Amino acid sequence: MATRQKLMRAIRVFEFGGPEVLKFQSDVAVPIPKDHQVLIKVHACGVNPVDTYIRSGTYSRKPLLPYTPGSDVSGVVEALGDNVSAFKKGDRVFTTSTISGGYAEYVVAADDMVYTLPEKLDFKQGAAIGVAYFTAYRALHHSARVKAGESVLVHGASGGKSVGEKGIDVIIEMLANVNLSNDLNLLSYGGRVIVVGNRGSIEINPRDTMAKETSIIGVALYSSTKEEFQQCAAALQAGMEIGWLRPVIGSQYPLEKVAQAHENIIHCSGATGKMILLIS
Repeated sequence: MATRQKLMRAIRVFEFGGPEVLKFQSDVAVPIPKDHQVLIKVHACGVNPVDTYIRSGTYSRKPLLPYTPGSDVSGVVEALGDNVSAFKKGDRVFTTSTISGGYAEYVVAADDMVYTLPEKLDFKQGAAIGVAYFTAYRALHHSARVKAGESVLVHGASGGKSVGEKGIDVIIEMLANVNLSNDLNLLSYGGRVIVVGNRGSIEINPRDTMAKETSIIGVALYSSTKEEFQQCAAALQAGMEIGWLRPVIGSQYPLEKVAQAHENIIHCSGATGKMILLIS
């Protein structure tokens, strides 16, 4: 007799559009891990602004429809595909990418995108690491090549800033379409603006980069090589063990309220902490 396939709750997107295209379903087949893949029982999943761009169809990478959103999950290893030796069933883990989509009770991920979650962090914090921390590390160390003693400004949705006469060495820019022109005036000689987030276009004067020989550099996490991901993971896992990496959790939503989460992550300003979905 054929084995009955296990079903799970998950969010499915059948067409690109607004938050209303996020469809909650309770009869989605649990994915089966293949070679070099890990099946994870998801406890929590991070919500990132990029999830909304992909859902709307405006992002450079468009998944094949239908799909399940989400990349940053934390949970417990449920099963292993062939040729996976780094993990065993029951291990606490988190991911930076998934194959089947993270807004679900179970997810399949490539084994090289799965990392051990230290006991010092809970599953909510584990779901907050992925895109946010790996992108921050890449922005600072790979793109900006920041050095000891340099000043760094993480610039979000705020407007004008007052800085000292020297200026700022590195600006991590989260909303370039609003802040980029002003950023160029804040930089020190040889300063760098590292563009991590952007939601539109902006006009700048290239002359503003000339006098102080400043640079504008874009960051795309998934341009990282496998070796760069591993280097980043090693640094961040050391931070978890030592204690300086402790994500702050913000708004929390059940899976059924994902449309509200997508609405709020774009339109609610001043939020503190990482937005997450609670799965189990």
